[in-house]
Amino acid sequence: MEQRLHESEATMKCVICRQGETAPGLVTVTLERGQTVVIMRDVPAEVCRNCGEYYLDEAVAAKVYRDADAAVARRAEVEILRYAA
Repeated sequence: MEQRLHESEATMKCVICRQGETAPGLVTVTLERGQTVVIMRDVPAEVCRNCGEYYLDEAVAAKVYRDADAAVARRAEVEILRYAA
């Protein structure tokens, strides 16, 4: 279900800095929901070469949010996860 990012895919212009182009990479995503903080490492994303802003595709974002919701349901205070497809 995960869509892999390929170098052959077209790059996009960063909407934050408006200078850089994006390239496939891995990022750390931090989410805070209520009293829970979830840190997810090695998340595949398109990363701006200029400012470092990142963009997740729909499938990856959905998985990150599901995992964060599960941490909230477990009443975790802080949870650090490694992204796994």
